[in-house]
Amino acid sequence: MSNDLIKALIDNYRQNQMNAINEAMGIDDAHSIWFDLPKLKDFISLIEQEARAVNPECTQEDLGIRFYYAAYPKIEDWEIMDSHPVPQEYSERHTLVLIPTMKRENTEGESLHYDFNSLHNEGKSVALNARKSTKPSNLGENSGTLIPPSPSINESY
Repeated sequence: MSNDLIKALIDNYRQNQMNAINEAMGIDDAHSIWFDLPKLKDFISLIEQEARAVNPECTQEDLGIRFYYAAYPKIEDWEIMDSHPVPQEYSERHTLVLIPTMKRENTEGESLHYDFNSLHNEGKSVALNARKSTKPSNLGENSGTLIPPSPSINESY
């Protein structure tokens, strides 16, 4: 992507969706999220390990990551964040949740990328977290730095 296109797309988001959210909710919503490279590499490595455990024939081309738009809860509902500590100043702001995908065939034989949690027990998710937490969770990642509230001085767009 060219820098001009990147800037145009980001500006488009900020002038439309972000402004609408900020006005409707009366907040200064996050406009970006930063993940450090070791965390992303560890997450990708974990996805590959878990995929191979389920399907040893799985290739890199069979795997992906779906980025879900998400929002942190209001302060009065913050207790749902107890197992995933992030600053309370993230309250009500946008975030991303990264979920692994694995390609498999649907009932019509079409090969599609499905959300993937390698640890299922009769359809129920069981414990595994990209941060090696001891608390039960799905295979997913969210721990990035939101801007704002973190300063945006180092952003180019």
